Amino acid sequence: MASIKLSVERLTEGLYVKLPLQWTDHPFLLNHFKIKDQQQIRLIRNLGIRYVYLIPEKSDNPPLEPETEQEVISSQESKFLEQQAEKLWQEKQGRIARLKNYKRKLQRCEKNFNRSMAQLRSITGKIKSRPVTAIREAEMLVEEMVDALLESDNVALHLMNEGKENEDIYCHSLNVAVLSMMLARSCGMAHEDIKTIAMGALFHDMGKLKIPTAILRKTTPLTEPEENYLRMHTRYSTDLANLTADFPEDAKSILAQHHELLDGSGYPKQLQGDQITPMAQLVAVVNAYDNLCHPQDPARARIPYSALSYLFKHKKEAYNNDYLALLIRLLGVYPPGSVVQLSNQQLGLVISVNTDSLLYPNVLLYDPTVPSNEAPIIELEGSDLRIEQAIAPNKLPEKIYTYLNPRVRISYYFDPDD
Repeated sequence: MASIKLSVERLTEGLYVKLPLQWTDHPFLLNHFKIKDQQQIRLIRNLGIRYVYLIPEKSDNPPLEPETEQEVISSQESKFLEQQAEKLWQEKQGRIARLKNYKRKLQRCEKNFNRSMAQLRSITGKIKSRPVTAIREAEMLVEEMVDALLESDNVALHLMNEGKENEDIYCHSLNVAVLSMMLARSCGMAHEDIKTIAMGALFHDMGKLKIPTAILRKTTPLTEPEENYLRMHTRYSTDLANLTADFPEDAKSILAQHHELLDGSGYPKQLQGDQITPMAQLVAVVNAYDNLCHPQDPARARIPYSALSYLFKHKKEAYNNDYLALLIRLLGVYPPGSVVQLSNQQLGLVISVNTDSLLYPNVLLYDPTVPSNEAPIIELEGSDLRIEQAIAPNKLPEKIYTYLNPRVRISYYFDPDD
């Protein structure tokens, strides 16, 4: 939008302005905002700047006339303004400190995610030749993940970097396991049941290792023989689990039934309703969500917001509605990975949802005046901003897309909030 250089003497309420300062050089939450009261005007004038940039299209009122007489500020009012500015500075410094702490936590979380990915890749490589060893290592991985999940009452779900090429099956399996574990936790399931669900979710697609890569990576519609071959992966997964007596028996239903649907339209046995185990019903919901975000044809990928909306509007008959509702509550209306437009028209990327504040995710803001590696992350709960809409990443201008770097592959991991 076009901006106009405007003297600070002409400021009035309702103007949308952009400060000619770095984000760290003023006490306001953002570099640009709509002026809401006289106190903000006085604070701006006290910054020692002679002008701001006015954005007329986003302003409610015209600026004051140039010759408007300025109100004289008393020493008492000046002292009050200094106190208010100091208060804003303290709040902002607190935000900056929380941002730094958040980024440290995200780095730790991403390190744990990458380690789990490497472990899963190693485990999968051993499943045929050393099944007992593979299952033992998988149980250790699951135990570690479940402990991390349960050790805190307040668990944040974070957006991870996209996986490397040719690791789709591992990214998907870890995604489904993480979200299924969190969904099971939300249901109040016991520790052992969460472990069983995690084992089933981690291995639900391992039968795809026996499916030709040409079929798995085909982006055009599969032929009927190809589709039938792909559907065999549920049986192959069960066959691999049966190579050892150590694979949890209850988890095998997840391998066999995660594509069965309540209305009988699924596969391989067209089971209906209660014929499908509750654990398989839970993983089926999560599996469907992640598959919508990452289909075989990337051109058909849905953004997280759209994927949840699609399941809610069109697949209520196919999936357990209680689990579907819980997944929506878990991820929030705008899940991590969603590009959103805020009420001030600023764009951002949802990077985490706190399970205690689902309506107020943490959003990384696009601000061209701030380097992308220092981009502010705003906690919507602590601001007067709200999300107005989700935006498909491919609709973004190139410079905004590059800045926000929305992931092609959306992966999740959790970290206890300590």
